Amino acid sequence: MREVSVIGVGITPFAKYRDKSLAEIGWPAVKAAIEDAGIEKQDIEAAYCGSALGGMMSGQRVLKQLGITGLPITNIENACSSSSSAFRQAYIAVAAGVYDVVLVMGVEKLTKFGGGTLPLEKEDFEVTHGLVMPALYGMRARRYMHDYGLTQEQLAGVAVKAHKHGALNPEAQFRNEVTLDEVMNARQIAEPFTLLHCCPSGDGASAVIIASAEKARQYTTKPVRVACSEVNSGKYMTGFRDMTTPEITVRGAKQAYEESGIGPDDIDVAEVHDAFTIAELLYYEALGFCDKGDAAKLLEDGETSLGGRIPVNASGGLLSKGHPIGATGTAQIAEIVRQLRGQCGDRQVDGAKVGLTHCTGGGISGFDHGACSIHIFSV
Repeated sequence: MREVSVIGVGITPFAKYRDKSLAEIGWPAVKAAIEDAGIEKQDIEAAYCGSALGGMMSGQRVLKQLGITGLPITNIENACSSSSSAFRQAYIAVAAGVYDVVLVMGVEKLTKFGGGTLPLEKEDFEVTHGLVMPALYGMRARRYMHDYGLTQEQLAGVAVKAHKHGALNPEAQFRNEVTLDEVMNARQIAEPFTLLHCCPSGDGASAVIIASAEKARQYTTKPVRVACSEVNSGKYMTGFRDMTTPEITVRGAKQAYEESGIGPDDIDVAEVHDAFTIAELLYYEALGFCDKGDAAKLLEDGETSLGGRIPVNASGGLLSKGHPIGATGTAQIAEIVRQLRGQCGDRQVDGAKVGLTHCTGGGISGFDHGACSIHIFSV
């Protein structure tokens, strides 16, 4: 297997683009990634597009706007892990020598649903009985609070941190700081969550250009190496499940660290799937950033804030940057690549050399999550 590098990234700022089509949202991110890579569109040998709810042929609909047609375009749906799963497939193709330069993108337009919770499949048993994602994560939060003494104030602190970081990100959906009181007194959604405990719905796109390490050196003197790429599916379990331990992330992290030879103590900056406040805390533990039950202390000590030992979601995360489902995975990758290049301005993590992205996708009865992708990058 050949070494693979990221040579270009681009993002369409996350927002609500009610008057734009999916293609109109998607193509600016692709154009930005091509320009960032310093390549011509003819250099792209294949494209992989991740979209959960974009409809048929999302990739073709976006790329025809730029005249990128006639090449292999593969569309991938894997819930919130759609574009990070697309990245995994592109990585395999380049590492195996099938292609030298490949485009990966994620795109989503959630405003077409008019608001509300993420639409899930009605044929699923738990969905038919009222499961929605805020309720599921609310149960996880309640269980963790019961088992480990997490307080409402500590849980709300995740949202405060997210918005503090997001205020520094010009591509974030929300660029406002919030106070602890504002988080705790916001409109109730699913106990113990208020509105600011939950990621927003919205629209957006992101794109990444990858190349073999040899080819990458033709375009840039500062390629970002893909140290590992992992995608897993959840294990079906009946009966009791420990809602405070995301099994799929624990398993995926172990595989990623073994594959890359990099451990949790080596990670300088991370983007994790904080769809709800409790999720970020659970992932601190699952990814090995702290021991079980110590997530709140890690947060309160400032270790996961900018300037701390391991800043998490310097972009603002899903809570502030936004979560247009299919675009999230490659947007996380774009953030980490920029961090490792030193291009993040006021939210730059000093001296970042190793970064991790983590994106899950859920909503199926019997599974911790349906999918989980973990990628590690280094310079």
